[in-house]
Amino acid sequence: MTVIKHHAQRVGVFIDTQNLYHSAKNLYKSRVNFEHVLAEAVADRILIRAMAYVVTTEAGDEKGFFEALANIGIETKTKDLQVFLGGAKKADWDVGMAIDAIKMAPKLDTIVLATGDGDFVPLVEYLRTKEGCQVEVISFGRSSSGRLIDIADDFIDMDEDPKHFLIGYRNGRRAQAGKR
Repeated sequence: MTVIKHHAQRVGVFIDTQNLYHSAKNLYKSRVNFEHVLAEAVADRILIRAMAYVVTTEAGDEKGFFEALANIGIETKTKDLQVFLGGAKKADWDVGMAIDAIKMAPKLDTIVLATGDGDFVPLVEYLRTKEGCQVEVISFGRSSSGRLIDIADDFIDMDEDPKHFLIGYRNGRRAQAGKR
């Protein structure tokens, strides 16, 4: 299927922050450059709304990160980290992200999901068939669901240019302090 991207398309970007964060950390020992992710997702179209789904911790160390997202035009939706008896931790935004995408769909031509999580396959199917939206996915291909990649109208594989999508990544390894 040929994907059409034109300047008049209204785009909404929904970012599964934890998914991208953990993929970048595990695959590249690096951090995601969300400004570049947003620019690639929007692709010179009309950005209606960009939302990142984030987790707050008791320490509150993420405040600077949230401010950085706001400075590049990404709204944050926060949820507290749940810590269960025994030490297990959970911070799942899948349902919240899906509900927001469905609510925004009538105002959008294209929905971009920044995630590789296969749990979003039913959302992609719904948005395409019931809402008539073009659905694109941007994520690291090596840690993404094959089914999600296949069902999306377009897939941007951040693994193809990690230097562009990561902070501090150089030539197959993380940049050393003081070296270029």
